[in-house]
Amino acid sequence: MMDGVELQILWSNLIGIVSEQARALQRIAFSPIVREAGDLANGLFDEQARMVAQAVTGTPGHINSLAAAAGNLLKSYDPKDLKPGDVLITNDPWMSAGHFFDITVLSPIFRAGRIIGYAGSTIHHSDIGGYGIGSGARDIHEEGLWIPTMKLYDEGRPNETLFAIIKRNVRTPDALMGDLGAQVSSGIIASERLNALCDRYKLDDISTLSQEIITRSEVATRDAIRKLAGGTYHGSSRFDVPGGEVIELKTAVTIDAEKGEIEVDFEGSSGPSPMGINVVPAYTHAYATFAVRSTLNPDLPNNAGSLSPIKLKLPESCVVNAKYPSPVNARHVVGMYVPFPILKALAQVVPDAVLAEGSGAVWTVQIQGRDAEGKPFTSSMFNYSGGMGARATKPGISAVCYPTGVSAVPVEVLEASYPIAFTCKELEHGTGGAGRQPGGDGQRIGYRMRTDQPWLLNTIPSRLTAGPEGLNGGGDGKAGQFMINGEPVTDTRKREMRRDDEVMMVTPGGGGYGAA
Repeated sequence: MMDGVELQILWSNLIGIVSEQARALQRIAFSPIVREAGDLANGLFDEQARMVAQAVTGTPGHINSLAAAAGNLLKSYDPKDLKPGDVLITNDPWMSAGHFFDITVLSPIFRAGRIIGYAGSTIHHSDIGGYGIGSGARDIHEEGLWIPTMKLYDEGRPNETLFAIIKRNVRTPDALMGDLGAQVSSGIIASERLNALCDRYKLDDISTLSQEIITRSEVATRDAIRKLAGGTYHGSSRFDVPGGEVIELKTAVTIDAEKGEIEVDFEGSSGPSPMGINVVPAYTHAYATFAVRSTLNPDLPNNAGSLSPIKLKLPESCVVNAKYPSPVNARHVVGMYVPFPILKALAQVVPDAVLAEGSGAVWTVQIQGRDAEGKPFTSSMFNYSGGMGARATKPGISAVCYPTGVSAVPVEVLEASYPIAFTCKELEHGTGGAGRQPGGDGQRIGYRMRTDQPWLLNTIPSRLTAGPEGLNGGGDGKAGQFMINGEPVTDTRKREMRRDDEVMMVTPGGGGYGAA
């Protein structure tokens, strides 16, 4: 076993490396969704493609999906055939983060001619062709460009054919190429810093270090599970999605205190949707493990070891077990609700460690058109949040992106980047549920476009008919509202808008905790 002091020093170095990797990615990126909102993930992997450390910036949906993506990419390329300067890429939803917009890049890290690890990143790109960020596509092939596992760079040489295909299939190639370049550059930085760490501490590789970190993380997670009362606990969550469809997620959370394992079974949940809100297993797993991990011991490192004792069981025909060719572009609309039925089940075991239902999925907006000079624009997805559910001892936070954790892009940045003008952005007081601890409030956002030409709007609101439920006697939060020119709208598939049209959104409030 490695000495504790030495381990802490090396661990701090690893976190520094992967966090610098993320900061570089954000600094270099072209798109506000990456640069300002932090809609990304960076991970450092050992030679077995096990995630050892993640950056402090990132979303659970990206980070925990990236943890699986590294191994998936290497199923297509034997590590023995990789060379220095190689960079792998894919946006396959079933191999990575669940929809085409999220592109994963993986770079092998070499030392003395052999691979000692991998640097990985996943970010949300501004455009990938096809339908756009909305949920209106009828199958996955309408949703955009599908990049199978390929080499983006081969021994440092760009794959010109792949670059040409990508540029020709997207509306804003400069932004996408710039963001891809940021991902590749962040991998180079991670490689340089990891080799510098090995030089500094006279290490040939990180195999012993990674094994120590992963083993300790797994043992600590299993120990935390063993402290819980064994048994099976049930939870469910219902919410409406674009078009008025109501989705129900049911979970049976089984705690095996003897083995130190937790299984989350989604039997009884809604079946597949004809809309693009279906969720691939990796994304379901990402938010399910987030819910369990944040309840058990959130201070533990998030890596292959701490994730391994949490198992998923998914029905064959289920909205959170998407099968080809189901549309998945707006998979976050359902995926970000995955934690809530799990938290409701865990509330029966550790009531003080969970929170009430919140607004759930962020309300995403994508705008497309031509500005006053006729130049085409396509925004990155930008997000608006509602209220977080209250906790046992604290109120819910207002206007916060839970459970995703992305930041809101400042309106000043959006107005400088696109021909958009905001008419209001303010808290909607009183939307949080009452209780011993009240739920967080939602917010009111209004905007118009600064263009004389028609423009296209993709928006994906949810919880328009019923707000988040309170917990343990707490009151429900208020449902959201989506309006165009003052008229309520429920069908939010891509629509053509006119010059003076005003969009107004009021996001839901969070549920309260405990009777007032």
